[in-house]
Amino acid sequence: MISYKQKCFRCKKNMVIVNYRTRFAVCYECQKNEMDGEIKDPEMQKMFNIPEEAYRQNSFLRSIKINYLKYGKLTDKQIEAFKKTVEKLNK
Repeated sequence: MISYKQKCFRCKKNMVIVNYRTRFAVCYECQKNEMDGEIKDPEMQKMFNIPEEAYRQNSFLRSIKINYLKYGKLTDKQIEAFKKTVEKLNK
């Protein structure tokens, strides 16, 4: 898949690696505040306890965590996709 760099839509400073699927490129620094929050469910704490570098590299992982913090739950498909993506990043 072809990837290229584009400026962040929010701050217009940082460059973000995007591809044809990415609609709005937002950098890690802009989404960092949205990702701060307390996760009370121990199972979800374990799932989201991955290195910060993984969140920095992958906007999909950031969006899943932000959605969990907003809505308080995830679907089974979202959880599976999150775990598969983390496994791919670890390889």
